[in-house]
This record gives sequence, structure tokens and C-alpha cells, in this order.
Amino acid sequence: MINFSDIAYLKDGNERQQLAFKLLIEKKVLSGISMFDPILVGTIPIDIDIEHSDLDIICCFEDKKAFSDTLIKVFGNEPRFTVKDGVVNGVASIIANFYLEVFEVEIFGQQVPVKQQHAYRHMLIEHEILQAKGETFRLEVIRLKRDGYKTEPAFALLLGLQGDPYLALLDYQH
Repeated sequence: MINFSDIAYLKDGNERQQLAFKLLIEKKVLSGISMFDPILVGTIPIDIDIEHSDLDIICCFEDKKAFSDTLIKVFGNEPRFTVKDGVVNGVASIIANFYLEVFEVEIFGQQVPVKQQHAYRHMLIEHEILQAKGETFRLEVIRLKRDGYKTEPAFALLLGLQGDPYLALLDYQH
């Protein structure tokens, strides 16, 4: 199993994974917010990204204002930087977006430990499914994503899951 807490696995990945690794290290993205336990999640770590997939980084904060202020201080000068408050899954959240060369970066924080956040749990489940189902399944997920499906709905469709795909995937047993 890949240690997703350390982005070193990206060094030996595909071209986009290697570029993501290079930019995250050079721009000190994770080290700049290390006090918030950042983890890269989403499609790039598990090799189902498409051309415009972003770098999704989740964080855990204790103090929402301190997290927001840190994001502004560290990334506020990056192209198209925005930061906003929101509520996701009933939990107060902070979401920052900006660009690093070819990647949009989204940093998402909640007062929930990162390994308990839905994005991390989805990624682990999706990774396990991809390992079990193989390359044909992975390519089918990518095809659906290129056709406009979000990741979790694409998995749900291919697996025949009913109801809310985001919740159904969390309960998936293979």
C-alpha cells in the first residue's frame, strides 16, 4: 500500500505525478502548511487524473482564522488565489485555490483529522478498487471522467452502486 502521507511515491510515477512532485517541493506547498497535516488526495495520486485535474490537498485546523491567515500569507501571491469559507458535509471548511504552472491547486481544511476526511477515505477506497479491478477498469474511470463524470459518480456507475455515490463509495466492500 502506498504511503499517501509522503509524496515521495510521486517521484517514480507518471509524467504528471512527477511534475506535481517537482512543483510541490520547489514551491514548498506542503512544507508551508505542514502544521495543518496536509495530504495530497484526489485523482493524481491514484493515477486516474485527466488533463485538467487539480492538485487537491486536505488539511486539519484547530483555528479556522489561523488556517485562513496562513493560506493567505503563504499562497496569497500565487496566480488567481482565492480563499473562502464554506460548509462541506455539515462541517465548517476553508477552501483556497490558486495555480502552479499547469495545475490548479485546491487546499481544503476542516476541523476533522485528515485521515478521517471523506476525500482521503474516498481515495483509499478508490485505490483499493483500482488495485483489485485492474487496468481496464482504471481506463474506464478515466473515460467517464473525460465524458464529464466526477470521480465518485464514475466509480459508482461502474460498480453498480445505488444512491448518493459519495456515501455509497464510503460503504463499499469488495
